[in-house]
Amino acid sequence: MSELVTGDAVVLGLRPARLPSRALALAIDMAVVWTVYLSVSVGLAIATASLDEAAGMAIAVASFLLVLVGAPIAVETLTHGRSLGKMACGLRVVRDDGGPIRFRHALVRGAVGVVEILMTFGVIACIASLVSERGRRIGDVLAGTLVVRERVSAGRVGVVPPPPPWLVGRFAGLDLSGVPDGLWLAIRQYLTRMGQLDPQVSRSMAERLAGDLAARTGAPAPREVPAAAYLAAVVNERQARDARRAFVGAGGGGGAVGSNGAGSGGAGSGGGAAGSGGGAAGVAGAPVPVPAGGGAGVGVAAAPEAGGSSSRTGFAPPA
Repeated sequence: MSELVTGDAVVLGLRPARLPSRALALAIDMAVVWTVYLSVSVGLAIATASLDEAAGMAIAVASFLLVLVGAPIAVETLTHGRSLGKMACGLRVVRDDGGPIRFRHALVRGAVGVVEILMTFGVIACIASLVSERGRRIGDVLAGTLVVRERVSAGRVGVVPPPPPWLVGRFAGLDLSGVPDGLWLAIRQYLTRMGQLDPQVSRSMAERLAGDLAARTGAPAPREVPAAAYLAAVVNERQARDARRAFVGAGGGGGAVGSNGAGSGGAGSGGGAAGSGGGAAGVAGAPVPVPAGGGAGVGVAAAPEAGGSSSRTGFAPPA
């Protein structure tokens, strides 16, 4: 994926974790996993001492798959890419576009990790990370993921701005399936850094990104909407869809969460019908700080309540 370069020669991209920090995180994870595995194996050996050899082998294989393979996959899925070792080292696994990983990403990384980490003691993973420009092992390449640095200095933390309230829900009908991960990443990083750019450069970049996004969605960007506000609204719409799918999959659907945690427009069990409360279907929350040099925006950016001041979003309403 190519990186986006601004007119001020500022590269907007993720900050990949390097081999030393990844190796330390992996060592911590492996120490924990192997300790649990050995404890479980000893306990099962004592409990199944009376069984025949075939049954003992079957239990040993099952414990290997569940503890050494299944447990890391479950942890990465539930924590959205933060295992114990990664939390200790300030790392996180994200998608190529900077979003949080899902089960399928963790499954591919875990399955490939059996070969390149467990069976070869990490030799293949180290070689692949050294060869890769962004430090990715084979499992990351196949899963479409990247391990990034999550801890950055306070002076380099930015905020993905929410869209203005008059645009919330306006792009609910857009087809976003054709937008590539690289374009999503470029838009996220632009929105994070646009306050640091020269106004003319920022406007030019926003118009270019808005044109690319409109071409991918098949619908032209509204002329009366500023390009930066259009980008923020579409990103918020995509995040809201991801969050609704996650909520529907977890609990069968419910009221959509409003800007202060209350239901602002009921998303029913079908995942999309607007409830009696009115309001745009979308999931809101506080803007999530992300590294200005390329951290992962994993939260759902929220729009202020209707009637709120547009100065809170950084976008002005149309004249």
